[in-house]
Amino acid sequence: MNQRFEHLVELAKPSYNNGDPAHSFAHIKRVMLLCEKLAADGKTEKEVLMAGALLHDVVNLPKNHPRRSEASTMAATKARGLLEEAGYDEEFISKALVVVYEHSYSLGKKPSCPESAILQDADRLDALGAIGLMRMISCGVSFKADFYDEEDPFAKERSFDDKRFTLDHFYTKLFKLPELMNTEAGELEARERVAYMKSFIEQLRLEISQ
Repeated sequence: MNQRFEHLVELAKPSYNNGDPAHSFAHIKRVMLLCEKLAADGKTEKEVLMAGALLHDVVNLPKNHPRRSEASTMAATKARGLLEEAGYDEEFISKALVVVYEHSYSLGKKPSCPESAILQDADRLDALGAIGLMRMISCGVSFKADFYDEEDPFAKERSFDDKRFTLDHFYTKLFKLPELMNTEAGELEARERVAYMKSFIEQLRLEISQ
């Protein structure tokens, strides 16, 4: 990338010193790499996409925060200032802010451009697979949730509640993500990562069965 984008990276980095390993700068780097992979057909404005990926979590609210659904709006507001400081023009900024705003899972916004579609997929892919397991457990710890319901781990006779039991998050959200992907490549990758997670569950089932 060019010097202007490199400047933007340096401006954005401090926003990710937030004490949340699921939304650290390492998450941003993974998402940016996934964006590059999913955009390999060259049909996107790459710098707009990468700016959106870089800035999509510059405001990060905990999943149980009452204003969680507003996080992407807040991120877009903060992102504007960073983009202006880095020297981008209004046309570029407007495009990048759409990508930042539309990425959010909790917002539930359909992507209005290819860049938004790819960032949505990349961000959701990072919630799956081996890194997804680490993120899920970290999130459960932040909620002070138990790993699973000791009496009914797999919710055969109860409703799922991923605020109380971390294991339930597989079923309330993560296993649904492949069907929500916007790109064929994103869906394929998501299904591979979910298959890995299901193998983890089978191992867990063996270990906790009585």
